[in-house]
Amino acid sequence: MIPHTSAPASSAHKPPTARDIPPVTLTNITTVDPTDFKPYLTQVGALYDALQRAKENEEDGGTQLFRKSSKADDFSDLLELDRRSSTRPNLSRQASLASLASSIENPTVRRRSSGGPGRRAAHAPTPLSTIPNVYFEEDFHLENPRTFDVVSERSEVVRPVPGTPDERKGSNGNAVGPRKALATNAILQEKLSWYMDTIEVHLISSISTASTSFFAALGSLRELHSEAADSVERIKALRKELTALDEELVVGGLNIVNKRRRRENLKQLSDAVQQLKQIVECVASAESLVDSGDVEKALDAIDDLEKLISGEIASGVNAKDVHLRDLRGAIALQGVTNDLDTLRFRIGKVFEVRFLNALMGDLRRHVESVSLPDTLQRWNSASQRSRGGHNREPSVYPAYLTMKDDFRSELLSNLSGLHRARHTSPATAAYRDSVLREIRSIIRGPLPASNDEDADSMMSASTMGGGRQRTQSEKSTILARNLRALEPEDAEELLKKTYIGVGETLRRLGTQVKVLLDVTSTLGEPASNGMKSPPRSPNVAVLDGRIQPAASRGTSGREIQEEMHQTLDMSNLLGQAVDIAQDKIVKVLKVRFEQSVHLSVENFLRYFTLNLLFANECEAVSGRSGTALKNVVNSHIKEFVQQLSESERQALATGMEADPWNAKDFTDEDREELSRILSASTQDAAAWTAGSKIWLPPSTSIQAKAANSLLVPQTNGASGTSTPSTAPSKLTTRPAIIESDSFLLPVSAILCLHGLSSFLHLNTGIPSMTQEIATSILSYLTLFNSRCTQLILGAGATRSAGLKNITTKHLALAAQALSFISTLIPHIREFIRRHLGSGSSVSTLMGEFDKVRRAYLEHQQSIYDKLVDIMAGRATAHAKAMKTIDWEKGGKEGVNAYMETLTKETSTLHRVLSKHLPEMTVRMIMEPVFQSYKEQWGKAFGDVTLRSEAAQLRLVLFVAAIFFDADHSQIECFVMLSTSNRK
Repeated sequence: MIPHTSAPASSAHKPPTARDIPPVTLTNITTVDPTDFKPYLTQVGALYDALQRAKENEEDGGTQLFRKSSKADDFSDLLELDRRSSTRPNLSRQASLASLASSIENPTVRRRSSGGPGRRAAHAPTPLSTIPNVYFEEDFHLENPRTFDVVSERSEVVRPVPGTPDERKGSNGNAVGPRKALATNAILQEKLSWYMDTIEVHLISSISTASTSFFAALGSLRELHSEAADSVERIKALRKELTALDEELVVGGLNIVNKRRRRENLKQLSDAVQQLKQIVECVASAESLVDSGDVEKALDAIDDLEKLISGEIASGVNAKDVHLRDLRGAIALQGVTNDLDTLRFRIGKVFEVRFLNALMGDLRRHVESVSLPDTLQRWNSASQRSRGGHNREPSVYPAYLTMKDDFRSELLSNLSGLHRARHTSPATAAYRDSVLREIRSIIRGPLPASNDEDADSMMSASTMGGGRQRTQSEKSTILARNLRALEPEDAEELLKKTYIGVGETLRRLGTQVKVLLDVTSTLGEPASNGMKSPPRSPNVAVLDGRIQPAASRGTSGREIQEEMHQTLDMSNLLGQAVDIAQDKIVKVLKVRFEQSVHLSVENFLRYFTLNLLFANECEAVSGRSGTALKNVVNSHIKEFVQQLSESERQALATGMEADPWNAKDFTDEDREELSRILSASTQDAAAWTAGSKIWLPPSTSIQAKAANSLLVPQTNGASGTSTPSTAPSKLTTRPAIIESDSFLLPVSAILCLHGLSSFLHLNTGIPSMTQEIATSILSYLTLFNSRCTQLILGAGATRSAGLKNITTKHLALAAQALSFISTLIPHIREFIRRHLGSGSSVSTLMGEFDKVRRAYLEHQQSIYDKLVDIMAGRATAHAKAMKTIDWEKGGKEGVNAYMETLTKETSTLHRVLSKHLPEMTVRMIMEPVFQSYKEQWGKAFGDVTLRSEAAQLRLVLFVAAIFFDADHSQIECFVMLSTSNRK
């Protein structure tokens, strides 16, 4: 039997095409769920496993049922194959053609050799390769027309009637051979039956091969069942024997054990009652010790009592024949536990008071004993170091680091008691609150009283049997009034006490906390007789070295340290203390605003420096910048600079109006002030920087007194003019000297000198205000120049100072004053440049100073031109008088009056200028005067007509008389005039 894989070669049959196959309606085939086979698979799973093992153990291997892998351990592949078989395929044309081609043209199908059955074993089954591959395809579906055509070997379901149009014909027109009907194709039916038989034979062979192992396993299973049954019977017999043994021996023994346990329980109950009795007695003893104030013994009693409750033998308890038990969970002792907590709280309060007294007493003693100058000097050194400066003052050892020897031992005793009383956290919180209250007390202490009354109100209150209590608002009003009434020295002393008290309290607080942590670190260690308190508080490195890990010391010290750290919160405590102090101080500074901005320069610099050092100290201690305090002080500074500028301008204007414009003696104090300004271009004067040394007492400001004496004019009753109270005599008039130049100055110039010194003094102490102070200096210099112009060139001094007229002396002194101030301007300019640093505003300010100096020089030149114009006018008037003389007529002998007057005026001008101005300046003025004389008199003498010898003789005698009678200046004048006469 050869499988029909291709059409016979001799047949002329032509396979149908896709168009020739009619559409087939597919039959619905019921799909079986694979899960329905699970019970069956579960039952035969063990057998199937045995089958697989048998097949693996066979040497020649079993026959495979399928051509694919046989390594599956269950029937899941069959189920999956069945599931895929039950799914309808995609009946597209391409799939059908592909299935058809694979079944027809598969090269793996090989024909069996025709050697007959003699060539293989007698009982060997037919190989599966004889079955067409189409039956083994995964997508085998008989409802597929192509698959059905291959399986039916192209048989006709119904033979067509001969001669009908459905009969196929060949392509050459010849009729195709007839196709067999499916119903009568016996050979096809035999093939299908043979295919099924072949598969059944292979299945039977595989099952028979695996049956040997299966039955062997089944026999083993039966043997196991029989052995288990024997074991069960033996166990039953053993249980019966054990039951009899229990009834005879164990039950009686258990009764004896229960009776012994009951007796032991009664003994333990008796011991517990005795233990409770001793506990009650110890509680009463501890209460009596607490009432008597012996808290140390009370703590020892409580410790013994706790040991007794926990079942330990305590030193002070007699429990020889009593077996102690742990009764801490007993309900009857809950009241005792509450009593112990109450006793510990009372003991903790006692130690808390001792703890606070020791710490707060140390704080107060330190604040009271600290040296104000030393503290301020230390603050100043720290402030300069923070700004990168170098302090020339000797460093002062901080007193807040000094600790007494007994202070450490006292703290150790108190902390140990607090720890044993479990009162460390409340005591630390109380210490924190006490520190904040102490800060408020330090600020409130130096303030003036807020409840003072006038004598009349006191008397009326006493007669009426007592006055009413003042409200808080009234007290605040009285306090503010008393603060405003304080003198500058008293106010400064108040701020010093307050600032140093707060600062030293915070510093001492930090030292105390370090000592507390150092002491607590030793609580878990055994006491050492050689341990002593260090002479000063250890630094952080020493504390870190002392704090060892918990493995090398007890845990008590670490626990207390952690507890104190959490409760104190040192950074927050310092910040809160600083905020409270600065909030109170800001209120005080705001109340004294008007008094602060009207202080003298030296006092204000001390006020500013004191606030600056305190703010820096607070920031160093707490890390908070103190914005509110700095804002208040900055507002005071700005207001003071503005007020100083206005007051100095007003004083300058008033002093210049009252100035009689006479030469004023330049005293030693004036020379010192001048030397400070001249040296200011390179360095700050020591007298100006001394104002920032607030640890020194304030110096007596002689310069300020001298300047004030210049500001107070005195009225001269005879002339009705105002003159300075310190009008110098001619013998004591000394000039101001700058290098090789000397200046005879009026009061106005000296007053301007002191005003400029005040501005520079203020700028030295507050370099941050250089921009504003420089603007005030420019305004001050501009005011001096403008007022000098109004008073001298504008003749305003005739009205303000009562001068009859403006003379050459007034002009010369005004010129000297302008020259003196203009000489100081470059030094002031460099001072401003040095303090202002670099920036775009520097060049602008430097330009403004140069502009003001040019204005001074122009004003000075205007005065020189004014002198020349005056003498030119006098020469013009006298030339007119000369032209009226008739030289032909005889007259008196000697010099004519006009020439004598001109000569005297010129001589007076030279004498006054020589007295008040340098020789070079005198020559600079006299040369234009004589040049004017030359031009005017040359023209005047040239216009004279001399018609006779007698007239010429009289003119020559006139000139000779001038020559012989004149002094040096007159001779010089005459020579210049005579050289211009063309005759």
